[in-house]
Amino acid sequence: MNHHAAARFVSIACAFILAACGSEESTSTAPQGSASAQQISANNANLELDLNCDNATYPSAELLQCELSNVTRTLEANVEQLMPAFVARQLQQTAVNIQTVLQRSLQDPSWTLPPAFGNTGLTPLCASGAGPCVGDPFRYPGVNGPDGDVFYTQQAEVLPVVYYDQGCARITGQVWKPRNTGNRKLPAVIIKNGSVQANEALYWWAAQELVRAGYMVLTNDPRGQGLSDFSTPTGEQGGNVNGAVFYEGLVNDIDFLMSSPSNPYPHELSCMGTYPTRTQAFNPFHEQLDETRIGAAGHSYGAAGVTWVQSFGAADSMPWPGLLSKTNPVKAIVAWDALGSRNTPASATLTSLIASETATGTLPLGTLVNPAGAPPVSPRVPALGFTSEYGFTPAPFVRETPRDEHLNGFKEWAAANVPVFNVTIAGSTHLDYSPGPALPASSWCPNTDNNACEGGWAKPMITHYTLAWFDRYLKNPGEAGFDDADIRLLDDARWAERMSFHFASARKFSTRDGQLFFSEDIRMKYPKKSTTP
Repeated sequence: MNHHAAARFVSIACAFILAACGSEESTSTAPQGSASAQQISANNANLELDLNCDNATYPSAELLQCELSNVTRTLEANVEQLMPAFVARQLQQTAVNIQTVLQRSLQDPSWTLPPAFGNTGLTPLCASGAGPCVGDPFRYPGVNGPDGDVFYTQQAEVLPVVYYDQGCARITGQVWKPRNTGNRKLPAVIIKNGSVQANEALYWWAAQELVRAGYMVLTNDPRGQGLSDFSTPTGEQGGNVNGAVFYEGLVNDIDFLMSSPSNPYPHELSCMGTYPTRTQAFNPFHEQLDETRIGAAGHSYGAAGVTWVQSFGAADSMPWPGLLSKTNPVKAIVAWDALGSRNTPASATLTSLIASETATGTLPLGTLVNPAGAPPVSPRVPALGFTSEYGFTPAPFVRETPRDEHLNGFKEWAAANVPVFNVTIAGSTHLDYSPGPALPASSWCPNTDNNACEGGWAKPMITHYTLAWFDRYLKNPGEAGFDDADIRLLDDARWAERMSFHFASARKFSTRDGQLFFSEDIRMKYPKKSTTP
């Protein structure tokens, strides 16, 4: 038996020796007949999984067949995007986006004149909102569908904002909140984009679902990307060239979210007059923000950013640098590929990331993008991490894949006894979290019958766990999503089949009634599906 097969045998054995191996278990502090325990048990009681691929040895013809079938998923989205309805909607929205950025330059020439270095309409990347930068073309105002006009006119209030970052670069974004909430205080989530190509429209899928679930949301383009300034007036860069914007910028975002007329945004005061552009001095929805319930979700370099920012204020990290709160207000994070860890070599170039992916067959972004000055990673708040199987450039694995390869961050959070969950979805790419035309990803728009992208493979699962995690740690009693957050997080019957057979998905957190759920390999705790007719 080789090492890989032996490790898998041990994983299976652990399913039957719960306390010894750290698989699924519950503490004795919880009532044995609690409602959540009964519901979770009922949901998963009859779950059996096809574990043939999990147990296939390397190398073998069986594993090769599993792998070839698995990697095929990474091109599903590209095939779907050939549908006439999708192509037509994409082209329509591309034309609107290009016209919008041209109109902005005509109305406010300071966007393209010195000292606005690098703003050309083609740069920063995605400034035009064309090609992949359209994102999901059905999620724009003016689209006759549930994610278009229905959302913007009936479900949400969305206000565009422009505010300065700490270097006086203009940051463009939007603040979102549910309609008809009265004076009720809302939990909030800030979404931090990935680097290079990732403009905010690629994350509107998350913003819309969070708003529907009762959250205030802040989205924007980091400095150096999308419609924000390419650089500061003094030439300081952003984007992948300067990874500091993904944690410094997120701290600025938190200050802006927390700003109000009586407590204005500090960088508006320090940068006032840099440009004639109308900028905001405070969050227009400040009256409804619950400052005690702020979360952050980030993708790629943004996932690294939320990992670093949650670390500020920990005893073994760096002090909280925000200007409108004495302590770090972030209460929970979601890292879309991937949750970082302290054991990280420093590297910050896209070339090195792709080279690493080519060499190893994976894209450990959370372990390769530590710029100088980033705070040491320290598990401080509950963290949900996602890790893709195939990175930027999908290709079949031609190596043995250790099942715990994606669990570096998970292990650090688990050792610190801070709630953590890490999911790897079968057939997923790094771009499943930023769906856009022509980007390799699993299915995310198989059906447009309702003038919206419905269905898919990875995105529904990403959405499900993201909402459930924030509901678990940011919702109050009586709010939608509070009562069943635990059950949704433990709904293996619905989602375990989509988890990777290469890499373990794992969790360690307690439900609201005090039960500890700890599994280092969720799939392998279930019995193999019977092949008997």
